[in-house]
Amino acid sequence: MTSPAARPATGRWIEDWDPENEEFWQRTGRRTARRNLILSVLSEHIGFSVWSMWSVLVLFMSPAIGLGFTPAEKFLLVVVPTLVGAALRLPYSYAVTRFGGRNWTVFASSVLLVPALAAFWFVQQPGTELWVFLVIGALGGVGGGNFASSMTNITALFPQRLQGWALGLNAGGGNLGVAAIQLVGLLVIATAGSTHPAYVVGAYLPLIVLASLLAAWKMDNFAAVRSAPGAQREAARNPHTWVISLLYVGTFGSFIGYGFAFGLVLQSQFGATPLQSASYTFLGPLLGSLFRPVGGLLSDRWGGARVTLAAFCAMAAGTGVLLLASAQGSYGLFVGGFTALFVLTGIGNGSTYKMIPAVFARQAQDAVTSGRDAQEAFARARRLSGAVIGIAGAVGALGGVGINLVFRSAYSGPVKSGEPAFLAFLGFYVVCVLVTWAVYLRRRPAAAAAEPAAGYAGDPAAAARTEASRV
Repeated sequence: MTSPAARPATGRWIEDWDPENEEFWQRTGRRTARRNLILSVLSEHIGFSVWSMWSVLVLFMSPAIGLGFTPAEKFLLVVVPTLVGAALRLPYSYAVTRFGGRNWTVFASSVLLVPALAAFWFVQQPGTELWVFLVIGALGGVGGGNFASSMTNITALFPQRLQGWALGLNAGGGNLGVAAIQLVGLLVIATAGSTHPAYVVGAYLPLIVLASLLAAWKMDNFAAVRSAPGAQREAARNPHTWVISLLYVGTFGSFIGYGFAFGLVLQSQFGATPLQSASYTFLGPLLGSLFRPVGGLLSDRWGGARVTLAAFCAMAAGTGVLLLASAQGSYGLFVGGFTALFVLTGIGNGSTYKMIPAVFARQAQDAVTSGRDAQEAFARARRLSGAVIGIAGAVGALGGVGINLVFRSAYSGPVKSGEPAFLAFLGFYVVCVLVTWAVYLRRRPAAAAAEPAAGYAGDPAAAARTEASRV
């Protein structure tokens, strides 16, 4: 085994990478993987903040600063970056396999300066037309693509037994960017008032530069991340890709959709002031992000499908609480119910993503049982897992677009209430409950529910068996 230190000086590529080899992992692999994970989280975190900055900036937009847009126009401003970010996730997921984790992270971090600088300038200009902000919001969608490239990169760096933890930590740290920029918005409103939105954006300009420089200095490219040509096409032909994508629409789509819309919903439903809205909007995304690794850890123990099923059942109940709070006009119950929903989406995000390597590990195990070569089957499972992460991430983010469009329709319609939207979300969560149970739990063999003994010792078959048991 070649040490990661023995890599070519140009391009910074690590050619030999075998995280399932315990001796290699303890000697050099763990330290290298964790360093890249930390910097990947930093870049993704800032990307999420730039992606979701319009959920904060719209709270400032009022006639007082010469930007008096209607609620429908403000919802449109948060829809556009969500849509662009979702569309970019597939090409970003592919790009990291083509250009390398370090190289692409440097680019993906530095390009965030474009929408940030544009927002910093124009949000200070009274009378700026809506279309200008829509263009800047579309540019901000590049921050949403960081998630897919980061997750695809991290998947190949950790052994199977730690992927739930690693993916959950990577995604949770990135998701915290939604809460972080909302906390910055709260700080600005509380100290400088609601007429200085540029301060929010300005806080991130040096952070973008710092993340780009650290990625260039300390990250590595891994040959193991390279995917064979056609990996995404092969993944697209697998029905599990679309089942998992549907479930991720319900979990991550809810998280990012609610994260973008929460402040506007409080303003539209209860007439909350910018300070009142900002005082609560950060809490849900913060808890949802912190609980995403918990979803991965619970899935490592109980299985991703079981945790996902429980999360959707609880999300349906939480949506019922929102309907009750809306009917009673209870601000406190509404905020509490929404916050609980964020926690559940975080758990569901972690458990749904944990299902990806588990599902394809089970397919690899079945292929080996049928006589296929073990190394080939397990390599295919890893390749498909990386591709599905990109596809599911893209499709899931579209759920955020759908949530904001439904909210926009509900609050601009004759009722001008969120209740029709919550009824639609409740129905979708019920569908997700039924799909999870029918596809992954209804006829599960008893042997697959057992937890094998830990310890892989570099044996890919042992790793696959454990992953397969945790679907």
